[in-house]
Amino acid sequence: MTERPVLAVIGAGPAGLAATLAAAARGVHVVLVDSAAEPGGQFYRRPARGLGARRPQALHHQWRTRERLGEGLVAHLAARRVTHLSDHHVWCVEREPAGFTVHALLGPEQEEAVAVHADGVLLATGGYEKVLPFPGWTLPGVVTAGGAQALLKGGLALPGRTAVVAGTGPLLLPVATGLSAAGARVTALVESADPRAFVRRSGEAGDFVRRARALVAQPAKLTEAAGYAVALLLARTRVMVRHAVLEAHGRDRVEAVTVAALDAEGRAVPGSERRLACDALAVGHGLLPHTDLAEGIGCRLDGPAVHVDDEQRTDVPGVWAAGETTGVGGAGLSLAEGHIAGRSAAARLNGTAPDPRAWAAAARSRARLRAFSAELDGGYAGPARWAERVSDATVVCRCEEVTAGAVREAVGLGAGDLRTVKLLTRAGMGWCQGRMCEPGVAGVAGCALAPGRRLLARPVPLGVLAAPPGPRGDHGEPPPPQPQ
Repeated sequence: MTERPVLAVIGAGPAGLAATLAAAARGVHVVLVDSAAEPGGQFYRRPARGLGARRPQALHHQWRTRERLGEGLVAHLAARRVTHLSDHHVWCVEREPAGFTVHALLGPEQEEAVAVHADGVLLATGGYEKVLPFPGWTLPGVVTAGGAQALLKGGLALPGRTAVVAGTGPLLLPVATGLSAAGARVTALVESADPRAFVRRSGEAGDFVRRARALVAQPAKLTEAAGYAVALLLARTRVMVRHAVLEAHGRDRVEAVTVAALDAEGRAVPGSERRLACDALAVGHGLLPHTDLAEGIGCRLDGPAVHVDDEQRTDVPGVWAAGETTGVGGAGLSLAEGHIAGRSAAARLNGTAPDPRAWAAAARSRARLRAFSAELDGGYAGPARWAERVSDATVVCRCEEVTAGAVREAVGLGAGDLRTVKLLTRAGMGWCQGRMCEPGVAGVAGCALAPGRRLLARPVPLGVLAAPPGPRGDHGEPPPPQPQ
């Protein structure tokens, strides 16, 4: 019997699930490695089984797609074409003369080491939230927009009873409507972008036509946005465009926020300040691709995202990437990219040249959704002068308690890049390794947000590094499938 090649898919969100199903159906054994207890990623997150949620579909607007992916995964698990390793936190992908070794830490303690050997690797590691600091952002009750959504989807919990949702980006709409539907009173959605920017960014007719085509080509997205707008109207949520939160107030937790209108340059308009009472603030400024594993293995980046070709191949032979790690664009784009990557990986690992005609429909969807996402990115650019509103006393690196004043002092001493700022202030040296604070520190310092180039994608116990684990999941003898 011919031994099947093994593909390690890292990440079980939309891209990882689509890639797993596509590859497993075409003669490849897939080892699906994910840090969560259940597949789905952040987008398809569902309540913990112990909570006994009666209608989890109410938390999702793409529940049928999630169920279809879940049913396909169960079928492949039963046929032993897929092995799902849940609660596995990947910290490094190692290139070897014959294939790859995926190193992970097992379980909540993340102290036991596991290694998975594979012939190819598909990175579907998703993205993480871009967090920009402001006075009061460290108060209890202030959470990221995605964090508020995760609390609701995964724990059926609200961050507070009276909430303000603020920042910029399309994620704010489902967060605000989701919190409202779950029983919170969302007093305001504070969006720093100006909707007119979508039609005013360029005076050239050709640009306007291109932009209009990209937006109109996604009627489902426009319908979804209209549904959110109606829900906010019915909930009597005030929508404040071209506004921003200047400060969060409170003693033991957030009690109110001050918001103000922004001028065309992104500065707060004097006299426009108003105070909104709340016990929760969900704030987000978009997403950034999660590229740590790709950087560690030597993949080329295009700006903040992993570079891929039309087959979703990186420039490292045997490594594919799909989803938010190649550029943030939403679940639909992740599904299309994952499907293409899975089919390409299956063909090439089986020694044949893939036929792009086989995924033509997914390629067309990918092109349309990329164009749509590019237009959204331009319209939802954050305020240019937000860092001017960050006081010197504001903590910008929470792990190391580094203030904006310390960062500015480092710049005054000659620090012109993130690495030098880190060496002078310790900003970014904490548990999160700079993932949470780097955008804020870079903005305050006035330097570029350069890739971290971390060898390890997460903190690893020294004992694990000193005593490499024995092999698990050698290709040809995958570990038994785990129950779902």
